[in-house]
Amino acid sequence: MSPSHWCVIRAARLLDGTGTAPLENPTVIVHDGRIHGVYAGPGPKGSWPADAPTLDLAGHTLLPGLIDAHVHLVLPGDGTPFETSVEEPDGVLLATAVHNAQTALRAGITTLRDCGSMRDTTLELRRAQRLGYAVIPRLHLCRCPVTITGGHCWYFGGEADGPEGMRRMVRALVKAGVDYIKIMGSGGGTVGTDSSRPSYTVEELRAAVDEAHRLSRRVGIHCTCAQATRNAVAAGADHIEHALFLTDNEGHHRYEADVADAVAKHGAAVTSTLCVGHFLADALSAKDGATAGERFQVERWRRMNDANMDTARHMRRAGVRYVAGTDAGWRFTPFDGLVTELELLQQAGATAGEAIAAATSAAAEAMGIAAETGALREGLQADLIAVAGDPLADLAALRRPAVVMLGGAVVARN
Repeated sequence: MSPSHWCVIRAARLLDGTGTAPLENPTVIVHDGRIHGVYAGPGPKGSWPADAPTLDLAGHTLLPGLIDAHVHLVLPGDGTPFETSVEEPDGVLLATAVHNAQTALRAGITTLRDCGSMRDTTLELRRAQRLGYAVIPRLHLCRCPVTITGGHCWYFGGEADGPEGMRRMVRALVKAGVDYIKIMGSGGGTVGTDSSRPSYTVEELRAAVDEAHRLSRRVGIHCTCAQATRNAVAAGADHIEHALFLTDNEGHHRYEADVADAVAKHGAAVTSTLCVGHFLADALSAKDGATAGERFQVERWRRMNDANMDTARHMRRAGVRYVAGTDAGWRFTPFDGLVTELELLQQAGATAGEAIAAATSAAAEAMGIAAETGALREGLQADLIAVAGDPLADLAALRRPAVVMLGGAVVARN
């Protein structure tokens, strides 16, 4: 057994990402990029080379690498209007994606689920990653979202209409190499779209979902109003993005309990994205000389934030399972903001352990990658982070990981 392919990691405690009790004084053995064993205490002698390198992280907690289940890698997250960002050439968008992915990795995020980017930019980024030209998180890609003509994020290149158009688009995306299908089930922040109205009929959505499932791809549907979520559930969606209850484009909400019950019964995962308004309100509030319009936007988003938090509390009590996603890149949402999302989930009623699971094992399960990553157990990829202190006592401990490991390689140290 060559020690060069082995690594022994020791720490104060380990959270495996599934919500089970912490393991005290753990030893984790990594071999050829995967977890070879997880033990309480020093572990059985002779199970790895005696001279294997050891990483001693006394006083630290080991966790799975975090998963952000909703990002847009080609968007800057600095408040640049969407319509301005998409005017950049693909080379600039690709460079933006590299920068954003590296920011996420340093923050301990080892898997990114991109929910829509311009044309083939993210697929090309993953090709560069596989060739060894970029050290970035694992990528779970949809290429561009499927949207009605002129619908939310139509600039990305995924316009499709009617059941046959939906089937053709799904087939084209699978041919391009996507991991899953993303559909815009309602309008959104794109100019000229309506967040309070569904975009597709159930028949159109069902055609896309059926075709995706036939081709072994899961489907996530963006829903910002109650009827869009009803349609998504009726069509058999695996994943729902946002699950908001907007009644107009001014940010007014009306929670509808039957929708939450339907989502819970169906079993679809919901991506939280609670932090979008939080970061936007903070950014505009901090701006010197804010205009009357910007001050109005701050109050509007604070009102929406309160409504979104209330919705999340009700949905959780109804049995809806949440996974953590930030919508990084959109508006002022940063790529290292996932811990803020977890703190907001905690404010919505999750325990610290449940919030961590939402960004590890639960996210991996919802994405269909639980056989590869999302937990610290034998056989999975050695994607892990080490943080000082105990994140179960304070999630803020996750903000500055001391070590980030991706596939058994240490890729960041703070």
